[in-house]
Amino acid sequence: MVVADLPSPLTMSGDNPAPTGQYDGLDAHSLAARWGVPFVVAYDTTVSTLDDAHRLARNGAPHGTLVVADQQTGGRGRHGKQWHSARGQGIWLTLLARDLDAATVGVLAIRLGLAVAGPLDRFAPRPVQLKWPNDVYLAGGKLAGILVETRWQGALASWAAIGVGINVGSAGARSAGGAALRGGTERLDVLDAVVPAIVGAVSERGSLSEAELSAFASRDLAAGLACTSPCAGRVLGLAADGGLRVETVRGVRTMHAGSLVLTNNA
Repeated sequence: MVVADLPSPLTMSGDNPAPTGQYDGLDAHSLAARWGVPFVVAYDTTVSTLDDAHRLARNGAPHGTLVVADQQTGGRGRHGKQWHSARGQGIWLTLLARDLDAATVGVLAIRLGLAVAGPLDRFAPRPVQLKWPNDVYLAGGKLAGILVETRWQGALASWAAIGVGINVGSAGARSAGGAALRGGTERLDVLDAVVPAIVGAVSERGSLSEAELSAFASRDLAAGLACTSPCAGRVLGLAADGGLRVETVRGVRTMHAGSLVLTNNA
């Protein structure tokens, strides 16, 4: 069981998939220390690391608990879309975060996209780009996706399960119509760069700062382009609360829900 001293009440029950002993040759203690998180749970194969994180959260797992898997059989994106999670071809992880306020949750996917973009540049042939609200692109193909699933208690999130999927190997990415990192990239090297960045981003609170808005603008895949959804118009950029600003025939609208569909179907 890849759990770094996870107390027994937090372990998986018998009807759940059994964690394995290692991830890319390292045990849970080494991974937790390496990435600066309290606990790591690793699977050879699981349905979804998001589901595993929710289970752990219900059983009291602490903020910062990290679930990783070599393969997911039911990985998912926004609106229930399938996320292709082939064995050995990518990074499939979920981080558990607790006690987040609504303003923080509202921008979390964007903040996390910004957090991983810089580290991923190191392993990509060109700078990666971002697409509202939760996608990371490389050379026109989807490289990574972020999905935040929240369980609320009043104005605070009891917990948020933060799923991140990154295509590393080109075989899996091509079969899913996406992009991959540079050939020969090792998953542990990517995780060493990405996990601390994710943990740091989760510690931030409140709306997007001017620096974050500027950083997103420098990587914005859609700025200035025409879109058909979440409304028809021309993409202007982001608002501080994470909304998408779109210039329409009736003025500028700020959209907080839906998917961004460009007129070229990007």
